[in-house]
Amino acid sequence: MARIAGINLPAKKQIAVALTYIYGIGPSRAREILERTGVAPNTKVMDLTEQDVTALRREVESYLVEGDLRRQVRANIQRLTDIGCYRGLRHKVGLPVRGQKTRTNARTWKGPRPAKAGKRK
Repeated sequence: MARIAGINLPAKKQIAVALTYIYGIGPSRAREILERTGVAPNTKVMDLTEQDVTALRREVESYLVEGDLRRQVRANIQRLTDIGCYRGLRHKVGLPVRGQKTRTNARTWKGPRPAKAGKRK
């Protein structure tokens, strides 16, 4: 099992998929990292050599991932709420931030629907 950026990568997955388990690395960035290090994308994590793991670890460290990225995102949201802009207020209230309609959608943000009085189940 390879440990990169504090995350244990699943041993039976291909390395291109396993890298996406790291917060801040998606499919396209995973492919980019694999091209730079010269590791084949369809290699299983358990089949990686120590040199491959070291090269991947070094390459991933050049990106902002995991705790540092989460901290930066949280700081950006906090800055928006502190200055009191529209986006910050939407974050604070827990509603969609990017202009989506809320009359019928936004259940994830707004939570489950309240039960109607007198409605039979």
